[in-house]
Amino acid sequence: MLEICNEIPDSCKWKRIEAINKGWSDDKKYYIRTTDDRELLLRISDIKQYENKKRDFEAIKQLDKIDILIPHPIDFGICNNGQSVYFLLTWIKGEDARTVFPKLSNKEQYQLGVKAGEALRIMHQIPAVKNQMPWSERFNRKINRNITYYKACGIHLRGADKIIEYIEQNRYLLENRPQCFQHGDYHVGNMIVTKPGELGIIDFDRLDYGDPWEEFNRITWCADISAPFASGRINGYFGHDVPALFFRLMALYIASTQLSSVPWSIQFGQEEVCTALRQAENVLKWYDGFETYMPEWYVSSPPE
Repeated sequence: MLEICNEIPDSCKWKRIEAINKGWSDDKKYYIRTTDDRELLLRISDIKQYENKKRDFEAIKQLDKIDILIPHPIDFGICNNGQSVYFLLTWIKGEDARTVFPKLSNKEQYQLGVKAGEALRIMHQIPAVKNQMPWSERFNRKINRNITYYKACGIHLRGADKIIEYIEQNRYLLENRPQCFQHGDYHVGNMIVTKPGELGIIDFDRLDYGDPWEEFNRITWCADISAPFASGRINGYFGHDVPALFFRLMALYIASTQLSSVPWSIQFGQEEVCTALRQAENVLKWYDGFETYMPEWYVSSPPE
């Protein structure tokens, strides 16, 4: 590890380096404590990822302008004798939101959801880079790919026909959608709660540009853990005035994600396949087999 770090500026001032074995990224991640007790996050990637990581570094730097709690980029470059790319960020000190929720009331979970929605809305103020492909064209390609991969994967999802039917009936909603900066993996697993109760957003490894409402495609992970949090996230994003069109599009994005998650899970083994199937079954239940576009867990006002 020390050899990899030697070429990183100021690495001589690091007194503690701990590997982080969490998440789905191929990056190697490390917690760093410096001699002056600063806490940092180090990500190491293969040199083949240089252009992608450079793009991500520049994109995350734009977030410095906005008032939300996120890791701030410090440095980026090549290390390990030209074999690796490093990405250095500030560290957010706190507890995984998933472990915090069981300690909170439903009302407190809802309020954290509102904070998550407000933070996402602020993030979406950053415009997409120029010359993006029209969203309808881009996402329809993704839908076609997801359907093709699902049908070819050999695993049967009960209710897949209902999911595909909803998708086909609602593709037209993708026309003329705006595009902006996207976190890319916005759900409770990438959120930290600090001791004062602030909500921090982490892991921008899948950042992208696209329809801001697509960011709700992974709210299923939130609703699995806390329906009040998931509802608060929607209400906070829209300032408690949610347009009906949003629910139709959120259902479309969630439907597409359920299809893609089944073939995606195969590479990680049977346990993850079972997780993908279980969540898809939950989604089908929430949407009554996609006979409705309003999930059963959603509430428009905070719990008592």
